[in-house]
Amino acid sequence: MNDLGKIIKLRRVAAGLTLKELAAKSDVSSSYLGRVERGERFPSATVLRKIAQPLGFGEAEVLALAGFMSPQSETESEAQLVRLDPYVAGVLSQEPVEVQRTVVAILSILKSLAKGSNCNIDFAEYVHRKYPELDEDIITRVKDMLDHPEGSSGLSPT
Repeated sequence: MNDLGKIIKLRRVAAGLTLKELAAKSDVSSSYLGRVERGERFPSATVLRKIAQPLGFGEAEVLALAGFMSPQSETESEAQLVRLDPYVAGVLSQEPVEVQRTVVAILSILKSLAKGSNCNIDFAEYVHRKYPELDEDIITRVKDMLDHPEGSSGLSPT
């Protein structure tokens, strides 16, 4: 499965959609969507535009993840870095682009879950299955933040 397929599947599961439900909402066949998720097909820009809204992506976001849009200009990137926590910017800048995009996708999924999307999966169990390399403590702290968003700041670097 390629990274884009993984991201699409994670977003679909987080939204609580089956392949058939996503197919109905996007007017793209469920069999084709399954092949995209498994990395057997790379979706066209047209398909990405169709699935963006049901998955909670902005059109530009999903097209950039797929590499259809050119990267931000250096000035725009610098402006974005000014708004980033220096610790986060430092850590992410040391990682390959694929890892950075995966982190952004995971953050998007967490935001969807925090907004109360109709996700019927146990967060910790799902993350353990998908990302066995993640530290148990981090998963627990993220789950706590989702369960109690009003007072949690459990992901500080200290």
